[in-house]
Amino acid sequence: MYRFVLFLLLLLTPVHFSSTTSWIEAADNNRLSGSMQLYLDMQLSNRVSFPAFEQALSGYEKIAHRKNIMTLIDFTKPSSEERLFVLDMDRRCILYSSVVSHGRNSGTNYATSFSNKTGSYQSSLGFYVTENTYNGKNGYSLILDGLEKGFNDRAKERAIVIHGAAYSNPSVIANTGRLGRSQGCPALPEAVSAKIIDTIKGGSVLYIYADNSEYAQKSEFLQTKS
Repeated sequence: MYRFVLFLLLLLTPVHFSSTTSWIEAADNNRLSGSMQLYLDMQLSNRVSFPAFEQALSGYEKIAHRKNIMTLIDFTKPSSEERLFVLDMDRRCILYSSVVSHGRNSGTNYATSFSNKTGSYQSSLGFYVTENTYNGKNGYSLILDGLEKGFNDRAKERAIVIHGAAYSNPSVIANTGRLGRSQGCPALPEAVSAKIIDTIKGGSVLYIYADNSEYAQKSEFLQTKS
């Protein structure tokens, strides 16, 4: 039965082969049974990549004084697909899913390059905690506190926030095949940005994921105790 569940996950989860192989092997060794069971309980298998969820959960559990909401952005998916997921970890369900824009210098339809540098106009990987909201040049926006030195700790300096944008509306995809791009912010469709911001503001965890070996090797949130 256990092998059958793993086989179904392999069929339904859109992930890179190498990542899929690694988590199946780990699961077979009973090292991921807790995260996999939660993944199944939340019925994420046909929408959310397990490797992305596993990493997000690993950091979420290590961050103290956080809300029960976890937001995952999966940059292994193209901007033309839903790749932002707001998860209620207590009720074990998806609250919102949406397309989301990445930084203009991170790539076209896919985000493949990432930076923490001011002026890079690239997205930044890793774990953030949401703070308060404000109304600025991009309208209603949510401040993000980047928790990882060298990867996203300059988020405030770079004014990396969550906000709505016309170039992130799904209608843009019909014309160009992808969303427009930001200066590094995770920009949302205007119709849902305020609702999502109000749900995740004030101390929830945001994780921006990519299949990036340098980040995975260096992030303190992803290291296991020996």
